[in-house]
Amino acid sequence: MPDTFTYRVRNRDGALVTGDIQADSRELVLNRLREQGFIPLEIKQKNAGLKREITFLSRKKVKLKHLSIFSRQFATMINSGLPLLRALAILEAQTESKELSKVVVAVRLDVERGDSLSGAMSKHPKAFNNLYVAMVKAGEAGGVLDAVLLRLADTLEREVELRRRIKSAMTYPVVVMVIVGLILTAMLVFVVPSFKDLFASLGGTLPLPTRILLAISTVFQKYFVFVFLFFVALIFGFRQWIKTKRGRYLFDKLKLKIPVFGPLFHKTAMSRFARTLGALSRSGVPLLQSLDIVEETVNNAVVAEAVKDVQAAVKEGESLAQPLGRHGVFPPMVVQMLAVGEETGALDTMLEKISIFYDEEVAATVDALTALIEPLLIVMVGGAVGLIVISLYLPMFRIFDLIG
Repeated sequence: MPDTFTYRVRNRDGALVTGDIQADSRELVLNRLREQGFIPLEIKQKNAGLKREITFLSRKKVKLKHLSIFSRQFATMINSGLPLLRALAILEAQTESKELSKVVVAVRLDVERGDSLSGAMSKHPKAFNNLYVAMVKAGEAGGVLDAVLLRLADTLEREVELRRRIKSAMTYPVVVMVIVGLILTAMLVFVVPSFKDLFASLGGTLPLPTRILLAISTVFQKYFVFVFLFFVALIFGFRQWIKTKRGRYLFDKLKLKIPVFGPLFHKTAMSRFARTLGALSRSGVPLLQSLDIVEETVNNAVVAEAVKDVQAAVKEGESLAQPLGRHGVFPPMVVQMLAVGEETGALDTMLEKISIFYDEEVAATVDALTALIEPLLIVMVGGAVGLIVISLYLPMFRIFDLIG
């Protein structure tokens, strides 16, 4: 859709003329005014700032799956000898993601105006993060854009697979926990109150578990809305807390220490660290810049803090492996393999091997957790329901004892 531009020009008589004109770009407005014999003084896009702000706020993040397909198709077209602009025009028409299609259109227009591909992509951080932009920039500088795009596609595909495995490990327990919560709430609100009158007619002092259960049931029954709002506020407050730097660091540190899921989160972080740094190193991105990007994309504040310290040490002239060894979050195997990689000049190869190793470890851990979690959840569900049932029937056992 054409944009509206305001202009100030002088005509052939030297008189000042102002007005509005619609065009796809500022350059087209400039050419059109010159063809009409005007001397352009100022050309501005109308409501450009507001439009950019609205566009940025309304734009959604592009899914990694669509971005990996885009990268592989882009690499194939560039490798086949298609011109850059023509390849972008084809991609904007055939991509399944409407959001990505809009971004590709904007990138193509910027490239037509003279921007580099990496420069045009850097204007769309919700689609192309710093990792993507840095690798494309390195590919442009080295004349190996197609190889870099293929490497990006491989990296993104492995990240998508990694996320899928994590979700498969987390989805089942989360769903079961939600169902258990709903069952327990229903029992406390509807089932337990029906026993209240019966217990009142029995007289005497009820057992402690029964009294606790009745008190919880009363709270849920009379103040259900407040209890619900309390949990909503708790979840909202927690989400806001982990958005802070301190909150994110403490939460990620806790995640690494959780008995069952901690090793999975740790292996995932190591895989992401090695894969990202390896892809950047293989693409020719300088080490310090690579570490800066890894810090942003590793998705764990504890590992990111360690990477930041490593970057500072590398700036002082230390090797990569030496400062890594000072942080317990990096296993000795990783440190030793990177030390060998630096000595032999095959750092990117070692990082690739580390990434593959931890990807396989994540897959094995997910399979083991899936087998372990199911019986644990069955025991948990049975235990929770069993406690309620026992608490309800304890007073009746006492009646039977009295009758006997």
